[in-house]
Amino acid sequence: MTVPGRLMRDVLGSFCSGVVVVTAAGPEPVGFTCQSFASLSLDPPLVTFAPGRGSRTWPRIREIGSFCVNILAADQRHLSDAFARSGTDKFAGVRWSPSELGSPVLDGVLAWIDCELWAEYDGGDHTIVVGEVRALAAAPGEPLLFHRGAYLAS
Repeated sequence: MTVPGRLMRDVLGSFCSGVVVVTAAGPEPVGFTCQSFASLSLDPPLVTFAPGRGSRTWPRIREIGSFCVNILAADQRHLSDAFARSGTDKFAGVRWSPSELGSPVLDGVLAWIDCELWAEYDGGDHTIVVGEVRALAAAPGEPLLFHRGAYLAS
């Protein structure tokens, strides 16, 4: 039995997710918006996310070998929208500072997790990425949430 993609999207959209921007520093900073992020392991400290196979940004981050997962705060929908676009300067007007590994930590995020690439796995139309956590921090506040195809109002 084949599950239709639209049905899968509609049903799994019932699960509320946070929104992150994965960033890295190459010759120019790069980044993309992602909803498929989770903690994976405490020992060793690992996180996971899954960029789409069609992503043009993930191969650039893979080549760099380290990245920062920026967990967006409730008032940062504009960052989610900006980093979801292709073919634009995603960092135009965005304030950030370098993490310990040099990746951009976006100003005002709820939390950030600095990682080195640990492994990649086939995930169908996505790549499952595992990062080993090297540094992290959190600030008080509420997260930006996504549910059933829309941002939730805070």
